[in-house]
Amino acid sequence: MHVLILGGTTEARRLAEILAAEPRPGLSVMNSLAGRVAAPRLPPGEVRVGGFGGAEGLARWLCEHEVGALIDATHPFAGTISFNAARAAATAHVPLLALRRPGWVPVEGDVWHEAGSLEEAAGLLPSLGRRIFLTTGRMGLAAFAAPSDLWFLVRSVDAPEAPAPARMEVLLDRGPFTLHGERELLRRHRIDVVVTKDSGGAATAPKLAAAREAGLPVVVVRRPPAPTGVPVVGEPEAAADWIGERLHLGTFPDAG
Repeated sequence: MHVLILGGTTEARRLAEILAAEPRPGLSVMNSLAGRVAAPRLPPGEVRVGGFGGAEGLARWLCEHEVGALIDATHPFAGTISFNAARAAATAHVPLLALRRPGWVPVEGDVWHEAGSLEEAAGLLPSLGRRIFLTTGRMGLAAFAAPSDLWFLVRSVDAPEAPAPARMEVLLDRGPFTLHGERELLRRHRIDVVVTKDSGGAATAPKLAAAREAGLPVVVVRRPPAPTGVPVVGEPEAAADWIGERLHLGTFPDAG
């Protein structure tokens, strides 16, 4: 009864906490992190860091470790690993569940401009403003590196690497963020456009509320396609129920 959680997200840590709250005889849980963050918040239980070597490597790992359930709880924009997980699970005949937080939905007062990629988002900016709050993480800054008169406040967990915007200030920080803090950040840096990926979840959502209050446009990068045919749940508790049913373990209490 081995469970592999492809994680690195708040939902993955929450699921690991639920499974660890009431250990079951014979059940082992391995949390896999991609290793893109220098000092990740580690979940309870065993942790491995690094890739598997594509779909074939993951399939071998699943077989060698006799995994009975695979949970894809990766970031909504980590598209490659999700497709690798689907192919590996099919090859190894391992049940797969996607734990994927719901995307954000605009509400009254939002001024959203959707983009299909970071490059498309960058192309929208000159017509929207000059001082940009860029919250898409440290990966992909090359899309915004073309010479321009735009100024960027880049927030990320780890320091970004080149290529990056020439006119840029870096803010190293990690959510969850507060509405008060986001209001002050927009005011202090005189932000007139916010750029974000549709990551979903509550940890970074206050920036959307702060932009709405200030009447600022928000460029929202749509999520990449996800594998079809994979069952999806939006809450860690539902994923724990699925594991309990799939491995005949009964229900798990919610961790406090």
